[in-house]
Amino acid sequence: MTQVLTELIDLLSLERLEVNLFRGRSQDLGWGAVFGGQVLGQALSAATQTVPTERVVHSLHGYFLRQGDVCCPIIYDVERIRDGSSFNTRRVVAIQKGRAIFNMAASFQIEEPGFEHQDEMPETPGPDELVNEQELDRRIADQIPEKLRPWALGERPIEMRPVCPIDPLNPDLRPPYRRVWYRTAGPLPDDPALHRSLLAYTSDFKLLPTAMQPHGLSWLQPGMQVASLDHAMYFHRAFRMDEWLLHVMESPSACGGRGLVRGRFFDQAGNLVATTAQEGLMRKRELPPQTP
Repeated sequence: MTQVLTELIDLLSLERLEVNLFRGRSQDLGWGAVFGGQVLGQALSAATQTVPTERVVHSLHGYFLRQGDVCCPIIYDVERIRDGSSFNTRRVVAIQKGRAIFNMAASFQIEEPGFEHQDEMPETPGPDELVNEQELDRRIADQIPEKLRPWALGERPIEMRPVCPIDPLNPDLRPPYRRVWYRTAGPLPDDPALHRSLLAYTSDFKLLPTAMQPHGLSWLQPGMQVASLDHAMYFHRAFRMDEWLLHVMESPSACGGRGLVRGRFFDQAGNLVATTAQEGLMRKRELPPQTP
């Protein structure tokens, strides 16, 4: 296991302060704010630690309320809404400096058999046929903003292999459809809860940029204001984050300064393991004229 992956696992494990109270460190990826996937993964980790181990998360719904400060830890306050014979419901509020920055509802269920059907995985090149995103970034290293270079060019805990790479500094017009393969940069322990928290963390990486593709825009372009507003996940089947997972994303709508994206995670065998949905802020602000 690589050092950066070990650090990410530690980031998601949290420090327990009280029975329902947890503290998590913040990670600076060079974006000027806490990465939404970090808050999502930590919130799920906090909720998971308050339910019996045989209960598995099947859905979560979260709202990003304020920008997180990378210089401050985050407190996670878990409310035990319901403990039933088959389901457990938890509400989690993430707090910094006395104010809520994120809240989430998550539902857990005992594993049981039932009727089954699923979407088919689209025909897609396998990850062995594709180039690691880190290598793609190295090809344009001199163009990447300095504050983002440690993340873009350094060792990453999650390996990403896009099917049709996009240059975020010079994006072209494309349909609102994207596919990316993901896996951790090393083997993981046999802890299903950890794999689910890591998938929640990973799921926030490429969703909203998919909604910008028809407009030839990127979150790195001057004047763009981009932020996740909400995030939903449904966990369907068992999976491992140290084995390749394909995220198939599409954006059915953008309007009112917001873009909506939905996604599906498949394993290499074609099993649909999770579904995602996210709405985010997409604004293009006019820049003040430059003085000669």
